Amino acid sequence: MAKLRVGVIGCSGIGTIHASGLVGLPNVELAAGCDFVQSTLDAFKAKYQDNWDNISLYTNHQEMLEQENLDVVTVATSDHRHADLVVDAANAGVKGIFCEKPMATNVADADRMLEASDKNGTILSIDHTRRWQPLWRYTREEIVGGGRIGDVQYVIGTLSGGRAMLFRNGTHCVDAICYFADSTPEWVSAELEDGYEEYSEYKGDGGHDPSTEPSAHGYIHFANGVRGYYAGGPKTTQSGFRLEIVGTNGYILISDNGATIHQGDSPESIEAPSWDVVGIPAGVQETVKLVAEGGKPVSPGSEGHKVVQIIIGFLTSQQNDNGKVNLPIRA
Repeated sequence: MAKLRVGVIGCSGIGTIHASGLVGLPNVELAAGCDFVQSTLDAFKAKYQDNWDNISLYTNHQEMLEQENLDVVTVATSDHRHADLVVDAANAGVKGIFCEKPMATNVADADRMLEASDKNGTILSIDHTRRWQPLWRYTREEIVGGGRIGDVQYVIGTLSGGRAMLFRNGTHCVDAICYFADSTPEWVSAELEDGYEEYSEYKGDGGHDPSTEPSAHGYIHFANGVRGYYAGGPKTTQSGFRLEIVGTNGYILISDNGATIHQGDSPESIEAPSWDVVGIPAGVQETVKLVAEGGKPVSPGSEGHKVVQIIIGFLTSQQNDNGKVNLPIRA
């Protein structure tokens, strides 16, 4: 059987992590890499030369898509540079796309990414990384899904520290709230960090300078009765990322360092299974497997689209005296 041909767009730090998920897969060939910077491309090729000795290099993604007949594309460019790459890859016939978060930085881009993947039957997976971390997945599927804390009532997501930026790291926290709420967000309200009262659209630099994005506090009303509370920042707080998932029969505290169930006086630690591959490489491997075997991603484009809707809803609420904003927002 012919090997699946994969191309990576954005070949610096995160892009190399994408490619690491392909190493050792017998049904995959890393066929091409694309980046604006030739020295980055050269380093990328050198890093994986022992695994694939014929990686083609491009500085134009359209040329790569036209010439390489790719089955899978991964996108690891700056936060605000995903939309055209995903749309072009889907329209070129790529069967599976693994795209960095946030899916997009405005609703119009998120809409066209979803439309292109749906129209072309392309699997689109968004890198909200905790969905490929065993502790988070096990807690969501087995503990909450198994009814250990009863019906979920509300979820509090806390993101603190100097990089509590709404689009850069906030997207992970909003997605985690959505992951455990397991429903459609219907409306939001929010307040942005002081000094960002007029911040009505994305003005970031791709996630580098924290001052280019606000932190925020927001409320999310889900259709199934679950309520989400997003506590993002301020940036003067100590760094942290955690969730509290409250049910009718107890609650869970979870962070990247561990998770506990609270029912009665003594907390119970949640012991997650061990995985050989976790995080971003696991997400890339899932995309490859879905192209080869079929199925649905754990972090599909439709879920990434929810996150964009909520974040843009937060910005819109700020402009409307912190009032209620109905979702979905129309581009």
